[in-house]
Amino acid sequence: MKNSLPNLRAAVLLLLTLLLPVLHAVAQPAEQPEMADTLRQSGKIYVVVAVIAVVLAGLLFFLVSLDRRLTRLEKEVQE
Repeated sequence: MKNSLPNLRAAVLLLLTLLLPVLHAVAQPAEQPEMADTLRQSGKIYVVVAVIAVVLAGLLFFLVSLDRRLTRLEKEVQE
């Protein structure tokens, strides 16, 4: 399990690196596009946000499970 901690940190760091441009864009006080107004009025913006969150959570889960499998295989090869 000691080997998976640095890899988990790397995965979290990668996720944060990918999210920083999004946070920067949200912080910009720019004009709202018509599409965002339309999606917000109809309530579909929450569906879009939920889908993005599920996709990112799925990618994170996949990376963590892949890391665990690779760690297990590396241990088997070393033995």
